[in-house]
Amino acid sequence: MNSWGGSMPRTETRTGGRPATTGVIAGQGALSVGNPASPTVDGFRWIRLTDVARLESGHTPSRSKPEYWSGDVPWIGIRDATGNHGRVIFKTKQWITTEGLANSSARLLPAGTVCLSRTASVGYVVAMGIPMATSQDFVNWVCGPEVSSTYLRYLLLAEQETVRRFAHGSTHQTVYFPEAKAFHVCLPERQEQDAIAEVLGALDDKIAHNEQTCAALLELADCYSQVLNQDGNAATVATVAQLAAEGQLEFGDGYRTKRAEHGKPGLPILRVAEIADGEIRPAFADYVSDDYRPAMGSKASRSGDVVLTTKGTVGRVALISTDHPEFVYSPQVCYFRPGLNSQLSSVYLFHWMRGPEFWRQAAGMKGQTDMADYLSLGDIKTLRITLPSKGALAEFDRKCAPMHAQAAAVRNENRILADLRDTLLPQLLSGKLRVKDAVRTVEEVV
Repeated sequence: MNSWGGSMPRTETRTGGRPATTGVIAGQGALSVGNPASPTVDGFRWIRLTDVARLESGHTPSRSKPEYWSGDVPWIGIRDATGNHGRVIFKTKQWITTEGLANSSARLLPAGTVCLSRTASVGYVVAMGIPMATSQDFVNWVCGPEVSSTYLRYLLLAEQETVRRFAHGSTHQTVYFPEAKAFHVCLPERQEQDAIAEVLGALDDKIAHNEQTCAALLELADCYSQVLNQDGNAATVATVAQLAAEGQLEFGDGYRTKRAEHGKPGLPILRVAEIADGEIRPAFADYVSDDYRPAMGSKASRSGDVVLTTKGTVGRVALISTDHPEFVYSPQVCYFRPGLNSQLSSVYLFHWMRGPEFWRQAAGMKGQTDMADYLSLGDIKTLRITLPSKGALAEFDRKCAPMHAQAAAVRNENRILADLRDTLLPQLLSGKLRVKDAVRTVEEVV
C-alpha cells in the first residue's frame, strides 16, 4: 500500500549516487525539497515525488564517436527545453543512434516523461510526445498511474522560480540529485489532476492554434519576399547593398553589465531563448536596474528593430513592434535599426532574413566553437542584401501590413490567454480555486 491507499508498486529511482537530502527547502506553493508539512486544502496532500514517479537521469554519448550521432533516437538537450518551455515536444535538434544509446548512460524514456533542466539553464520544463533520451542536464520523471504527466508538467512550470532556488554551485548553478530525490509535491487525487490539466490545456490548445495562424501569416509574407527577388525580376531590383551601410547594426550588451547593476525595477533583458518563430516570447528572468538605465542609451529596444540570434541557436529572427515592452538585448542577440536615409524597411529586412539568400550567406560565415555555432558582428556586417526599387518595396510593405497587423492581434490574444493561464495555474494547483469555477472563466475566452 502506498500513501494514497492504492496498490501501485513503489516506482524505482534509477539515478544511483548519493541518497536524497534530509533537509527541507520550502518552495512557493506546490513543490518543496523535503516535506514542508505546510497546511493543504481538502483533497490535497504532500507526497514524495519518487513515490509516484520514477526519477531518471540522462547522458550525452561521446562526441568523438560520429557513429553515436545523427541516428533515429530523439535526444533532448538544453536548447530543446529553453525553446519549448512548458510544451510537449515531438522532435529535437539532435538525434543519437541506437549504438550511442547502448554505449552511454542515456536511456530511452517513454512518451509522457516530464523533463526538468537542472543545470546551465535551470528550471525549464518539457514533456516527451514520443520516446526520447535526454542529456545529463535533466532530471526526468516517468509518471505512475497516480500522477498525471500533464499535471506534473504544469506544476513544475508554475514552480520554475522555486526550482532555481534549489540550485547551487560556485561556477554553474545546478540542482543536484540528492535534492531532486527529495522533491515533494502537493497533489490532489488523480481525477482532480486530470480535470485541472484539461482546463489549463484548453487555454494552451487555443494558444497553439493562434501560433499556427501567426506562422502561416508570416510564411505567406515570406513568399512575397522571395517572389520579389526571384532571378529575372530585374524590374523591381534597384541595387545590392551592404547591410551595415543601411543603418545601425550592433550586438546587445545587457549581460555585460555587472551583476550588482541587475535587478528590478529596470529594463528586462531579452535572451536567445525568448526569440522564436518570428516573434518574441519574453520570460524576462533578468533585468538591468534603473540605476544603470541611462548608460544603456540607444541600446534599449525600439519599434522597428530587427533582431537576429547569433549564438547557441543561430538564425532566429524577430521584428520588434509597438506592442512590445521596452527591453535591452543580450550579447547573443544582434539588432538592426534602419537609418533615416535608408530605403530599407524593417518589414522587408525581417522577411529577407527568414529567406534562402540570408541563409546562403550565413552558412558560409558561421564560426565554430567548442560550445556552438555563432555569427560574429564582423561577418554580419558583410551581409549583402538585394534592395527592391522604392516602388516595389512600398508595394511589398503594403501587402504585408494587414498580415502583420493580424499576426500582432493574434499575439496579443495569446498574451491575454497566457496571462489567464498563469493566473489560474497556482490557484488551481493549490486548491484555492476549484475546477468548476475556473471552467466558467475559461469558457468565456476559448
